[in-house]
Amino acid sequence: MTDQESCGAALGRFIADFPADGFSPSLWHEGRRSLLNFFGGALGVAQDPAVQTALRVMAPFSGPERATVIGRAERLDAMGASFVNCIAANLLDFDDTHLETVIHPTAAVAPPLLALAELRGFSGAAVLEAFLIGAEVECRIGVSVSPGHYARGWHITSTCGVFGAAAGCARLLGLDPAQSATALGIAASQSAGLVENLPSAAKNVGMGNAARNGLLAALFAEAGYGAAPAAIEGKLGWARAMGDAPDIARITGGLGEQWEIARNTYKPYPAGIVFHAVIDACLDLRDGLGEVKEILVEGDQLLLDRGDRVLRNERDARVSIHHCAAVALLRGRAGVEDFSLAALQDPQLAALRGKVRARLDASLARGAARVTVVAPDGARRVAEVRDPRGSEARPMSDAELEKKFVQNGGTPAQARAAWGLDRCASVAAVMQAFAAQP
Repeated sequence: MTDQESCGAALGRFIADFPADGFSPSLWHEGRRSLLNFFGGALGVAQDPAVQTALRVMAPFSGPERATVIGRAERLDAMGASFVNCIAANLLDFDDTHLETVIHPTAAVAPPLLALAELRGFSGAAVLEAFLIGAEVECRIGVSVSPGHYARGWHITSTCGVFGAAAGCARLLGLDPAQSATALGIAASQSAGLVENLPSAAKNVGMGNAARNGLLAALFAEAGYGAAPAAIEGKLGWARAMGDAPDIARITGGLGEQWEIARNTYKPYPAGIVFHAVIDACLDLRDGLGEVKEILVEGDQLLLDRGDRVLRNERDARVSIHHCAAVALLRGRAGVEDFSLAALQDPQLAALRGKVRARLDASLARGAARVTVVAPDGARRVAEVRDPRGSEARPMSDAELEKKFVQNGGTPAQARAAWGLDRCASVAAVMQAFAAQP
């Protein structure tokens, strides 16, 4: 990037010109892991009321060309399928995470790529290329405005997800550098999503729009629409309108050489990523645990901002310090059923949640936590977790990811289809494996 070149122009060249054979084997495999995890998350909630409602709302407006809705017999046009599949992938907070930004990279990027490929005949390898490009753009833009962007209340997975979807779709459509830059500029005008809405269904709409609007941005760019060159970093551009001047070096430095998406991680628990260390610490303290008088959870400001909350529904439970600590201590696990409405209403869990209090310890890094359990006689047991399961330092193995996929309702045959997507000439044939029979 030159001093005069915009971020969009630099990213546009990366999107269009990065060579298809330029991905390292390890990065390519990380993309395959991301897509396996994506499919599992979407399959696990295919019958959830939130997915059913989204289908019901979108179906009357769907065009004639129809793409797969994962785990469902119904089909929607590319916009509708992108919207619903993104919601499904992100619904349980069980998707992947780029920890520095707390972006969940795959949910917004994979659905429009799969829908486009299914309808236009692109190969699985082309989809995986486009996914890695799109997710990289998404994470780089997110890093450039972190942590202030999220701290101001912008839901960064939605606000940056639209850039990833636009970049990935631009790559898949074969747009040139100028068109690809334009797609990002159009996406900048469609970026939205609020942290305040995370415990509500409005979060789902923001996520679905990130996937759908990114596809829309790429299609408008393909059709000849324009956008401001500095729509991302300009004086009145996206970054400054939403908070801060971006760190340009984090967007454009080392493009194609250093990969943010290589730092992607996968969740062993269906809860906000910053609560995983809380769960692990409580699991470590559980053996031989007697009566509990008090549970003190300490972490950084993000942990408190996200999780020190009143519980009103199961969405709150998945982003609650109190519930995560209580369920791990009482049940010795933290699975999907442990964040359900039934678990929320469990009187034993409610009683234990009432003994949890949260406190700031700014010396603890993002993603770390310390838990102290105090007995009635004042005896204290302490566990500190700096690198929870699933983090960059303790990554989930391929076998663990596949086990999670099956636990979410996927079959071994579907797992093989996901792992082998990049080797298939027809994505449409692969997507048939993820559609329910009418």
